[in-house]
Amino acid sequence: MNKPHAVVIGSGIGGLTAAVALHGRGWRVTVLERAASLEPVGAGIALAPNSQRALDVIGMGDEIRALAAWQGEGGMRVPGGRWLSRTDSAAAAQRFGGPIVLLHRAGLVDRLVARLPEDTVRTGTAAELLDPGTADGAPAVVGTAAGNIEADLVIGADGINSAVRSALFPDHPGPSYAGFTTWRIVVPARERPFAPHETWGRGALWGTQPLKDGRIYAYGAAVAPAGAHAADDEKAELLRRFGGWHDPIPSVIAAADPGQVLRNDVHQLLDPLPSFHRGRTVLVGDCAHAMAPSLGQGGNQAIEDAIVLAHHLTPGGDLAAGAAAYTAERLPRTSAIVRKAERTARLMRLTSAPAVAMRDALVSAVSRLGPTLVLRTFDGIADWQPPQHTYAAPRQANTAPVDGEQ
Repeated sequence: MNKPHAVVIGSGIGGLTAAVALHGRGWRVTVLERAASLEPVGAGIALAPNSQRALDVIGMGDEIRALAAWQGEGGMRVPGGRWLSRTDSAAAAQRFGGPIVLLHRAGLVDRLVARLPEDTVRTGTAAELLDPGTADGAPAVVGTAAGNIEADLVIGADGINSAVRSALFPDHPGPSYAGFTTWRIVVPARERPFAPHETWGRGALWGTQPLKDGRIYAYGAAVAPAGAHAADDEKAELLRRFGGWHDPIPSVIAAADPGQVLRNDVHQLLDPLPSFHRGRTVLVGDCAHAMAPSLGQGGNQAIEDAIVLAHHLTPGGDLAAGAAAYTAERLPRTSAIVRKAERTARLMRLTSAPAVAMRDALVSAVSRLGPTLVLRTFDGIADWQPPQHTYAAPRQANTAPVDGEQ
């Protein structure tokens, strides 16, 4: 019997994870990527225990856990250096069943591609969804310069400005500007160690985190008009905005290559889609539920999507029922996380001195009651379990809503 054919449009984290998971379930998979090579856009990605358990399903979880670099204390600070809250890597791992793992996106992409047959990923191939197909009959059709491809399943994984999403739901308003921009850098290791931290100021934040290979991943965010850019270069902009903040922030920025500073405005899908599927076409990742990075869950949710999708789409099974089950399982969860990420982002966007002082006082007061109170922010998110048993932990029912939302 011929294997059913799945075509993935886009080779980001969600698309590649879906390709690996479907391949493992018996699908023949083709990944179409318009870029000439698989050089990931971005720098670091934080994989929380929820996505690590998802990766357990495809045999990658322990490999990722071995890359954990955070040991000991970390927490939240103010620009002058005072600690607002402290937490501990062991406490986080105990509460959620695993560590937070920060790695370069290129490393994750390489590991995913290595699990696919050699000719699965076709770079330099722009693709367009011509027909989403019908779940009970007609195949989906994807157009490329080399000709059309008929598929039993199409996965839209083409990011926040997804053309696949627009083709499926042309009346949806699409993403909106979140009110702030972000910068990301990776720099060589420092001679002196530092405690991982995220530092919150007035309408701005900075994070400095270690990678397993000794390098440092750092990121900044600040309230700014949409589409704004530095008149000189973005490294100079970082020094203007964050150069007076506490150590090690100035020296980390100083070590950055100006040509390697990434700047991107943040957009989010605050209006949920009516569905994550139509016909034989489904959506994963940012094109389905783009969110503010304030919870660090964008890539994690894309990985969850991919694993849940493959779970429901068994070759030879009822595709209509499987796609509907995927939407039913993923849409409420991701919509709640999008909303929670936006609420957290609002706290970062505060610019008035009284409001910032009140925010900082509240965080500090909560922290004094115990580090687990801060970690509760991720209850219902980082403790997620995939729909099938994995080698990582005993099977647990996944019944807790995110932040009390249904």
